[in-house]
Formats: sequence, C-alpha cells, structure tokens
Amino acid sequence: MSFTEFAPGLVVQRFTPPLALADFKLIAFDMDSTLINIECIDEIADAVGKKAEVAAITEATMRGEIKDFKESLTRRVALLEGVTVGALQEVYDARLRLNPGASELVAACKAAGLKILLVSGGFTFFADRVKARLGIDFARSNLLEEAGGRLTGKVVTQSWGDICDGAEKRRTLLEVASLLGISTAQTMAVGDGANDLPMMAEAGLSVAFHAKPKVREQAMVAINEGGLDRLLDVVRA
Repeated sequence: MSFTEFAPGLVVQRFTPPLALADFKLIAFDMDSTLINIECIDEIADAVGKKAEVAAITEATMRGEIKDFKESLTRRVALLEGVTVGALQEVYDARLRLNPGASELVAACKAAGLKILLVSGGFTFFADRVKARLGIDFARSNLLEEAGGRLTGKVVTQSWGDICDGAEKRRTLLEVASLLGISTAQTMAVGDGANDLPMMAEAGLSVAFHAKPKVREQAMVAINEGGLDRLLDVVRA
C-alpha cells in the first residue's frame, strides 16, 4: 500500500485528491470519539465507579482485540445496572462536546446536498441529541432499557435488531443508500474503531478520524491531526 501524506497529519491512499463533495450523496458518521469527544459508555460507567473496568473493554474492542462487539457491549451495559437516567443527562451536559470541525463538515456536506447518517454502537439518549444539534437526517443506535428512572443493564430490541455493531452499521449504510436511490460509490463513511470497518469498506470513500492503527491502515483518508473539517481539504465543495 502506498500512503501519501497530503498535508501534515492528513494521509491518503488508493485515490488522487481532490475529489468533489457534490459527487457524493450520503456521509455516514460514527458518533463516539468521531463526531463527539467521548466514549459515552465509559463516562456513564464513571457515575457508578466502574469507568476503568468498562473503558478497558471499550479500548480492547475498538482496537479489534475483542472481535464480538455484541458480546462486548452486552458485558459493558450489564455493568451500568442501577445508573439513573439523570446521570446520562449529566454526562451529556458536562462531558459531551462535538469534536473540532464536526459542525463545519456537516454544514458543508448539507450545503452540497448530501444526506447525513449517524450510525453508532453508542446510545440513543446521546445520538438523538447529537442528531438534533447537528441537523442530521438519519440515526441508528442502541436503546438502553430503563425502569423506574434507572438503567436495567440491558439493551432494548428495536425494529431492526438489538445491537448496532459493525455488521449493522454496514447494513444501515446500504439501506439508507438504497432508500436514496444511490450507489455505495456515492457514500462516505467516517469512523475511528474496528466496528466502523465494515461500513467503511462499503463506502466510496472511507475516512479514519484520530483512529486506531488498524482503521488508519485500511482507510482511504486518515485525519491524524486537526479537526473533522480537514476532510474538506481532500473532498472539496
């Protein structure tokens, strides 16, 4: 593979930039550590003194060392049993920030006529708020079960399935592309962890953002320094 440093901290392979943003019709984003600055599950776990335990599983999963994302998420969610819904709001208010360049990239994509998809192995509580904040068109994520204002330690089965893992992210990208009547060549996928690789492999342009080594190696664009809007250096409006 021939990697080319297009600019400091911005690496490309398997294509010659610049591309035209208007040639794409859909961009799919992972949420945790991609659109936003935190892994939500780790911060929720902090509320019950289990951050180190949960973060260790998260990190091993994102590096691809734990291959089964469903098993990994089920194990981590079980550790959240008893957390209050109020603690989720505190995480959103106090800790969740959009990553640098997120608003600018989403705005540029919308201005060029692209639809925006958020597809996350994280949780609907946060995904719905980020979706509203950025004016995102479609979102799919995991729904935490709650009873009496507290988490039960389980995930709710939704119409499409139970857990949004790498396979479901890929399927969602294909489903939304089909709904829009476009080819996968007209899609971009942006992520940072191993569970983003299946959707990135389908997309016409795959983008790694401050990603794990395994993800950077496979992506067509790797943003290793700076914000998400650096994608606009290689895919221009």
